Amino acid sequence: MKGASNDNLSKAASRSLKAIETHCQAYDNPYIPIRAEILDVIQETTSQTQDVKSFILRPSCPLPFSPGQFVEVTVPGTGEAPFGFASSPHITDTIQLCIKRTGYVTDCLHRMRPGDEVWIRGPFGNSFPVDEMTGYDLFFAAGGLGLAPLRPLIDLIFLPENRVKFGKINMLLAARTTKDFIFRYDYGRWASNPDTELRLTIDNPEPGWDGLVGFPHMLVRDIPFDIHNTYAILCGPPVMIKALSDAFSRMGMPKDRILTTLEMRMTCGVGKCGKCNIGHTYVCVDGPVFSVAQLDKMPGEY
Repeated sequence: MKGASNDNLSKAASRSLKAIETHCQAYDNPYIPIRAEILDVIQETTSQTQDVKSFILRPSCPLPFSPGQFVEVTVPGTGEAPFGFASSPHITDTIQLCIKRTGYVTDCLHRMRPGDEVWIRGPFGNSFPVDEMTGYDLFFAAGGLGLAPLRPLIDLIFLPENRVKFGKINMLLAARTTKDFIFRYDYGRWASNPDTELRLTIDNPEPGWDGLVGFPHMLVRDIPFDIHNTYAILCGPPVMIKALSDAFSRMGMPKDRILTTLEMRMTCGVGKCGKCNIGHTYVCVDGPVFSVAQLDKMPGEY
């Protein structure tokens, strides 16, 4: 009898999840998740200190999004956490999330394999102002995992029909060591675009490394670009964002043309838990994309 009871509960739970999924597809409810199957898992880093994997997911229904937005991922029985989209926004039948192992939920995600399922809510948040950047040069600067939320914007801009809308593109990608770069399989494709310069830097010299060495804020002055006609798009550790945005500002770049994302502060995704509150701003609702001009109006706690 006990086995039959458990079987009935399992069937009831399955029917309930199916009902939730159908409801979610019919109505735009930010609290109701949809199912997503893990199609592939890519080990991005190979260092001993930075364990980062990409997950290719197939949602049960198409999931359109804009560069800069994020989703909430639930591992049933474990918990939920927010992650920014890391795939091209013109592809909606699958999505890619880049996840660093940092805690309980991410540890469980890192143990999952193709064929396993998670649940996702979203997309949430605002996005990068692509229309405002049209006609400008672009300077992408990313540190480590910070490249993940910039990747959708990069891929969108490098579509042939969009590349002609922007000027010169500089890319400065930083990592602690050569083993900590993510999306290395993209670098050749990105660099092959016209009027595009891609540079890599690591924190300290390594045998056989012939790229740059040093922190991004120390290197930008040596990279030629038009300060008066450029948008800077930054993402990485908070200390890097602050140092780099200060460097661009001191060079004369207007603060409303220095953009970043504050993903790390978010939790619930809908402005209810209050953990991402900064003054009167909720990062998950009002962001996560902000200009430095907007950040200057917030309390210094960000």
